[in-house]
Amino acid sequence: MSPYSSFLVDGVGKITLKDGPSLGDLSSSPARSLLKHGIRDHCPCGECRHPETKQRLLDTFSIPEDISPKRVEGGEHGLRIAWANDEHESFYTWDWLRAQSKPTKPPTLNYRNVMDDDEGVKEWTGNIRQWGFCFVDGCPTTSIGTQSLIERIAFIRTTHYGGFWRFTSDLSTKDSAYTQLALGAHNDNTYFTDPAGLQTFHLLSHSNGDGGVSLLVDGFRAANILREESPEAFRTLCHTKIRGHSSGNENIAIMPDCAFPVITVENDADWRRAEVTQIRWNNDDRAAMTGLSSSAVAGFYAAARKWVAILRRPHSEYWVQLQPGTALTFDNWRVLHGRSAFTGEREMCGAYTNMDDFISRWKTLHFSKQDVLNAV
Repeated sequence: MSPYSSFLVDGVGKITLKDGPSLGDLSSSPARSLLKHGIRDHCPCGECRHPETKQRLLDTFSIPEDISPKRVEGGEHGLRIAWANDEHESFYTWDWLRAQSKPTKPPTLNYRNVMDDDEGVKEWTGNIRQWGFCFVDGCPTTSIGTQSLIERIAFIRTTHYGGFWRFTSDLSTKDSAYTQLALGAHNDNTYFTDPAGLQTFHLLSHSNGDGGVSLLVDGFRAANILREESPEAFRTLCHTKIRGHSSGNENIAIMPDCAFPVITVENDADWRRAEVTQIRWNNDDRAAMTGLSSSAVAGFYAAARKWVAILRRPHSEYWVQLQPGTALTFDNWRVLHGRSAFTGEREMCGAYTNMDDFISRWKTLHFSKQDVLNAV
């Protein structure tokens, strides 16, 4: 599935790409415009660019000033354009188009809109469903203000970390999140049979230091890139089942009886085309791969190396400095998160929400009761 569901060609020399609801791009914007003349000038085909030297063969100034597409078709891997002046066909990958686009503000709502009206919650849950994340600004820098916001979706999930958390880097809970260390891109709760669906963070304060920049990575997009670039590695991460664990706290030793794959797809038998539905990746919490053959372990490590390389690409990473007063909620089954190391005194709060409760809230706000019942 392409990362863009639609594209618009206007009359002022621009092509606008609009992201579809199934695969957002955290490193750029919901809508972006590119000059048609510039698009034509950068056609990557062998006629327009030398296949070996990568130098331009096309005479830039032979392109008509009023250049316009005759036909535009979006596919799984990119955008194909037939140009009106000479019927020349150009093909641009989604990644290339994304790299050329200018980012704008990420999905953001105002706290009062969410708190005062279900229409605000509808937009909030819709953004999370479409993009995998959403900011809410104007949030009171208090525990009760943040907790009230989270509960506009559903009740808070309680785990061995508690329900609503307010924490610093004091290792009061034995987890690397409670340190000043950098954290690579990961999903939370890979050691649970049913990981939390949503996670909300709110930075309440940060004094006498800096750093702690937050990282988001769209795991669904990364998985689709892996499937395209290395189908065998994708298949391995869909079929090799591993366990996570949480063992640092007194009287806590969590590890599910059942192992799970890193990438879950809707139809395992049709893994080449099936929709990705969940990512479970936390290398820090990965348990020993007991019971797997040596060849399966070797295959897992080879596939995981390719997976992590994609997660760490600049176009995969979206870095943002959280600020007091702006809460971040993201889909923990889709979006991996992390942070840079930091110094000073930093206080965070937040909570988990069950995936089923989130989907229930999203459905009842976006569809009629009868539509929901018709699917039962």
